[in-house]
Amino acid sequence: MLIGALLIAFLLSIFLTPFVGKLAFKLGATDKPNERKVHSKIMPRMGGLAIFLSFFITFITFITYLLFMNEFGEQLPLYMNDFGEQLPLYMNDFGEQLPLLVGALVIILIGMADDIFELRAAPKFLGQVLAALIIVLWGGLEVKFINLPFFTDTLEFGVLSIPITILWIVSIINAINLIDGLDGLAGGVSTIALVTIATMALIKGDLFVAMVALIVIGSTLGFLKYNFHPAKIFMGDTGALFLGYIIAVLSLLGFKNVTMISLIVPIIILGVPISDTFFAIIRRVVNKQPISAADKSHLHHCLINLGFTHKQTVLLIYALAACFGLAAIIFSFATMWGALILVTGLLLIIEIFVEKIGLVNSNYQPLLKMLNFKNKP
Repeated sequence: MLIGALLIAFLLSIFLTPFVGKLAFKLGATDKPNERKVHSKIMPRMGGLAIFLSFFITFITFITYLLFMNEFGEQLPLYMNDFGEQLPLYMNDFGEQLPLLVGALVIILIGMADDIFELRAAPKFLGQVLAALIIVLWGGLEVKFINLPFFTDTLEFGVLSIPITILWIVSIINAINLIDGLDGLAGGVSTIALVTIATMALIKGDLFVAMVALIVIGSTLGFLKYNFHPAKIFMGDTGALFLGYIIAVLSLLGFKNVTMISLIVPIIILGVPISDTFFAIIRRVVNKQPISAADKSHLHHCLINLGFTHKQTVLLIYALAACFGLAAIIFSFATMWGALILVTGLLLIIEIFVEKIGLVNSNYQPLLKMLNFKNKP
């Protein structure tokens, strides 16, 4: 059943994307070349609408099917997890569906408005906060506490639980948006993150998260047929904001109110966009630029500057994202000390990689300089 949802979303996306491309031209949702862009001709954006429509139609279809089965008292399909347990798909597993869809609709409208009218930063940010508030206040999605490693007590967030949850959602939305700089990059990285989330959800028996993730995976893969280099259409903010929103929400649904170690899992899953965003902030602070300033020094820009082709850069970042996803799965099964060692190793590798490619600037090499100093006789 879950694979069927993925396939339906995939086929719908392949069918709908060309029509969305034509609609984008009619509405003026186009991306014109400039000094910061890597394309050389006017391109339709707003392609994320095809991803959303494919997701929405497939999701509603399967929810309706489950309601129909439940209404007539028929046995719902069973899913067997990796531990051999049969888990029925009861409707109470889907209590988050309406707030999730309404929040997604808000984020899609903001994205479409930006793709058509190029909104200023303030209304875009307010729209993201509104979408987050819907899933938090109406859907009840909050990270209220975490269990600290090596301690028996829990860290209660109290009144900060809502702001922290909103901050997470808005941050991931913008992290996905920031890496949307090459053909197929944001879509591919998001798909890899969603595959990791779906895998871990299936292992845990969380069927709602697994189903939503697989539907979005199918929708994004269908769109990538037109978006991979050389792209025929861009997803625009419509797609980047939607994918960021879905990934942020699903990662919280799967890992909220757990140990500190488990809370790190979604951060590892999203290692590529989070690292790129983090070091973009560091870069702007070091270079004494406004944090919101746009530049051409993101991860994909640095790799292209090193001589990699457009396609090679995208595939290399896919590989990095897949490594983070695999690390997250290993991490979730590790012991406490094993998890801490893995995180320490990941942080060192990220820092060395960042310094090697000049993600902050060419002079930012504190760790490499320290290692080089220690190696001198």
